[in-house]
Amino acid sequence: MEMRNIAIIAHVDHGKTTLTDAILEQTGMVERGVSMDSNDLEKERGITIYAKNTSVMYKDTKINILDTPGHADFGSEVERVLRCIDSVLLIVDAAEGPMPQTKFVLKKSLELGLKPILVLNKIDKPAADVEWAHEAVYELFLDLGATDEQLDFETVYAIGRDGVATRSLDNEMKDLTPLLDLILEKVPNVAGSELMNQELQGQVFNLAYDNFLGRMGIARLYAGTIKQGQTIFLKTTDGSVTGKISKLFSFTGLQRVEVEEAAAGDIVMIAGLPDIYIGQTILSTDGDNLLPAISVDEPTISMNMFVNDSPFSGRVGKFLTSRQILERLEKELEVNVGLKVDTSNGAKFKVYGRGELHIAVLIENMRREGFELAVSQPEVIIKDIDGQKHEPFEEVTVLVPDEFSGAVIDKLGKRKGIMTDMKTDHGQTRMVFSVPTRGLLGYRNEFIVDTKGEGILTTTFEDFKPYVGNIMKTEYGSMISMATGKALGFSLANLQERGTLYIDAGTEVYEGMVVGNTVKGADMEVNPTKGKQLTNMRASGSDEAIKLTPPLDLTLEMAMGLMREDEYLEVTPDAIRLRKEFLKESERARNKRK
Repeated sequence: MEMRNIAIIAHVDHGKTTLTDAILEQTGMVERGVSMDSNDLEKERGITIYAKNTSVMYKDTKINILDTPGHADFGSEVERVLRCIDSVLLIVDAAEGPMPQTKFVLKKSLELGLKPILVLNKIDKPAADVEWAHEAVYELFLDLGATDEQLDFETVYAIGRDGVATRSLDNEMKDLTPLLDLILEKVPNVAGSELMNQELQGQVFNLAYDNFLGRMGIARLYAGTIKQGQTIFLKTTDGSVTGKISKLFSFTGLQRVEVEEAAAGDIVMIAGLPDIYIGQTILSTDGDNLLPAISVDEPTISMNMFVNDSPFSGRVGKFLTSRQILERLEKELEVNVGLKVDTSNGAKFKVYGRGELHIAVLIENMRREGFELAVSQPEVIIKDIDGQKHEPFEEVTVLVPDEFSGAVIDKLGKRKGIMTDMKTDHGQTRMVFSVPTRGLLGYRNEFIVDTKGEGILTTTFEDFKPYVGNIMKTEYGSMISMATGKALGFSLANLQERGTLYIDAGTEVYEGMVVGNTVKGADMEVNPTKGKQLTNMRASGSDEAIKLTPPLDLTLEMAMGLMREDEYLEVTPDAIRLRKEFLKESERARNKRK
């Protein structure tokens, strides 16, 4: 049986998962409507967070397909997947053209010497411009230093949603056969007797967890065969572990299937070795033919995580102690390569990640599992390079209707952003900026308001550059509750004229909790529990109905952006609350004097 290994890479929302789902359906691997994005968070946000693998059978050939995330924050997922495949399908939206993440994933692929196949997707969009998109991708290949062989890439035109593709726009489009035929034609076959007869060599590129089998490794086999019950060596330059394979799985469609043995070229899942890690080389003997280690870009942002000590702690959460939080973080570290955790500061854990979304997804998953915790304001990681302070910068691409471009340029300029490119087309302006990560913290909320929700903002890590000094941000003041109890409509009606509220009538509040923000940058002590003074006199105007504006519904990322230095975010399974580090006014005043 022949075998092909490919990964699907693209910018977020360009149609990777939709196309993969269509391939699975047309090769009879799944029923209609079954999707690869199975995680609850992925379904809600409509994005891929975790790299996944699947396989299809087409013309007696097994094609292993790896679907990768499009967000820069999950770049570590993409990097290691690219190491274990032989070609990539680069999917580009024919209307948007190459975007920042396209550049990021393509750069990684070209560096590894892979030869991509271009799929121009969504060619049925009214704004689609196939020739322009093709030219823009070619220019991107040139910019990224592609070799002559890589520049000679094949192109397929597709409408992923309808499950149709063609190699020439003159042909009628029926199904995805032209794309699948091209994969068989252009991607090298990685199975064969000469490879099977060699010594076993493979590499672990992903991890999985099963409640019965424990920790499992997902690996690509480069040579030899592997059998259930076999004793194998897992080696890195730092040392080796040995163990016996208790279960061996291969992939068929979206299912993992237990197999007795697997051969070179295949992608397998191995159970029975608790010390299996990403990047280890799998060998059948204690040899030294190691594969190159898998390296991952370093984190750019950090925040402290610790036990929730607010007056409402322990009401709904199942896991509250620092030991439980640490155990959960350690479990996450086994699978999440882009994450780092520093435990040297006692019960305060410093978590380092690739961006706000990267850490927010971890916190959101913990919250759903029943954890209660508090986190501090996100900070960027400052590095010392040649005796000079350096900070992370992001390449920011913004697509907005023309009338909003001025507001975006003004705001990003104040946040030390430098515009590197600007194009206008069909009433839309596309701008590229180089912005310090510090300047972007908390900007997304403002961007949504400034562009009335019509703008698209995408970022990808650029580099560590010299520190740019003080950054001007829109300063919000906090409305701090000075009482504990239930918020009443009467007092909220007065407070909503002073700023934006985060709570509704009937919400329980405690002293020191942040219940809203004020546009003027100073903090304000308020009493949201104050009721109306009742007298036994009737007056004509006293019984008017209270009209409350709906409060701002705080999401995790939004709260992380609105958080101030002296505030914590309290995260519980049923609520997200902002609070002051010191709950009592007298303690805050004493701390200020210090």
